Amino acid sequence: MEIKAGPLLSQVNSPADLKLLSREQLNPLCDELRQYIIDVVSVHGGHFAASLGVVELTVALHYVFHTPQDNLVWDVGHQAYGHKILTGRRSAFSTIRKYHGLSGFPKRSESPYDSFGVGHSSTSISAALGMALAAAHKGDLRTNHIAVIGDGAMTAGIAFEALNHAGVSNANLLIILNDNGMSIDPNVGALKEYLTDIATSYTYNKLRDDLWNLLGKLPHSRFSREMVSKLEASMKGMVTRSSNLFEALKLRYFGTLDGHNVQKLVDTLQDLRNIPGPKLLHIVTTKGKGYALAEKDQTKWHAPGLFDKVTGEIQKKAISGPQPIKYQDVFGHTLLELAEKNEKIMGITPAMPSGSSMKIMMDQMPNRAIDVGICEQHAVTLSAGLATQGITVFCNIYSTFIQRGFDQVVHDVAIQDLPVIFCLDRAGLVGEDGPTHHGAYDIAMMRCLPNMVVSAPMNEEELRNLMYTAQLPSNRHPFVIRYPRGEGVLADWRRPFQKIRIGTGRKIAGGRELAILSFGHPGNFVTEARRQLLTDGIEPAHYDLRFVKPLDEKLLLEVFSQFDRIITVEDGSIAGGFGSAILEFMAAHQVQAQVRILGIPDRVIEHGKPSELQKECGFDSESIAEAARALMRDQITVRS
Repeated sequence: MEIKAGPLLSQVNSPADLKLLSREQLNPLCDELRQYIIDVVSVHGGHFAASLGVVELTVALHYVFHTPQDNLVWDVGHQAYGHKILTGRRSAFSTIRKYHGLSGFPKRSESPYDSFGVGHSSTSISAALGMALAAAHKGDLRTNHIAVIGDGAMTAGIAFEALNHAGVSNANLLIILNDNGMSIDPNVGALKEYLTDIATSYTYNKLRDDLWNLLGKLPHSRFSREMVSKLEASMKGMVTRSSNLFEALKLRYFGTLDGHNVQKLVDTLQDLRNIPGPKLLHIVTTKGKGYALAEKDQTKWHAPGLFDKVTGEIQKKAISGPQPIKYQDVFGHTLLELAEKNEKIMGITPAMPSGSSMKIMMDQMPNRAIDVGICEQHAVTLSAGLATQGITVFCNIYSTFIQRGFDQVVHDVAIQDLPVIFCLDRAGLVGEDGPTHHGAYDIAMMRCLPNMVVSAPMNEEELRNLMYTAQLPSNRHPFVIRYPRGEGVLADWRRPFQKIRIGTGRKIAGGRELAILSFGHPGNFVTEARRQLLTDGIEPAHYDLRFVKPLDEKLLLEVFSQFDRIITVEDGSIAGGFGSAILEFMAAHQVQAQVRILGIPDRVIEHGKPSELQKECGFDSESIAEAARALMRDQITVRS
């Protein structure tokens, strides 16, 4: 299905084409761009509401600045769809987030207009500041460097670190604070309240506008308005509760500005382009602007999947009979169930209450489940502090985001041997979000740490039992439970809790000649592969290790006493992962076998459906079966 762009948008294949339009044509262009995003995403899927909210800003930025010579850095990148369309990628836009298609985020290798690869929040100011300092070092005082960051991303420590440096740098840097009160879920914390205070102060905004309009009617109005701009900071201090945080950090502050007024944005950006030094423009936008349902429920429409753009009905998969529940929902319901029985339990999440399903507990126990905002480092050390006081903490963080708090995991949790329970959601290959979001490295990261227990459930019942085990008083160590995005395999998952002895695996199926060892959800791929192999006359044994640290040494010695051909399967990095742990065990116990390790190879894996990426990496059920056949052929060749 070909989706056609409007008459103005169809003429724009680059920012140079955009600059040929008159100012009067910018409003209808914005309408066409917004409609094109709605048309394509409704049919092909992707992130939705964030890009609709910055349509006018995107047009104004490319209209005023000379990209890609001027460096434009989008924070996170959820909002960069309009940017991609205006920078020569409209014809390929329907492939966004698809296997071998456009990335869902800015990506340096994809376009010279993507000056910095993003996906995790709060990196834009640091990156753009680095570019600005490099330009100054080279004597380039003409290039502009722009960071567009949302107010949700401003809660992360790295954003404040960058602001602190930028204010004393004299760098040619423009920070645009896109204030819409949302990340994925509603923003939280004192910064949100401070920005709301600035943006919604009726007294301040009315006084500013009245003075501006009055002085504009007087002779020498340009001079008068310049004086108003200088008085603006003082006015804020008088009529709002707080003095200006950004100016205290020595950033010239401009705002607040209606982020949906493209003409005003163009005028303001043209002025700011000629002002040297670090400065911040505060704009107020509506996430999902132009699509009423997205404006009303911004969390639901962050990335809704395919939908009918007229009715707003989101497509659901055709299902028949009981269906498996998503792992994150099992976590959410189980956490509430455990918390109802154990008053010491608290939950911590960094800005993902809906995605992680901790919102289930937050709705029932708001004082015991806390969203701390986009600040993984704080989430980890906060959890450590709670643990020192006897609180049983479930710290739920996406696998890809625990990377951001790894020092705190080492320094504040592992070294002190505090029993924080890390539930790492979205472990393994997450799919369409691609390499910035794959949970590829947590096994290697966590199993190298002293005192750490590292586990993974093969199904939903195992997830419940691992959570139950981790919160028992008998566990006094940091405890990692990693599980994948999406559905499990059991329709009947809510079964009575059973304690799992830490460091014990289990035999799923007996066999002969060949053993397959799995860790976590990929054990289900092994089950399917085994069915295929049985038809070939190959009967592999299957063991679910459950723990990569500590390993079940008794079970492994049993395995190696019976089999000299072994396949390991994991949905994590092969380098330093589960298979590596098996090889280390073999070396320590001086056992020998022919071993084939299946998992995520030592390269960047791009985006696509999880099934496509698992096949590419070679650990889907068909690849496992073929690896077993190959291992059997190799043995036959050696014998012959």
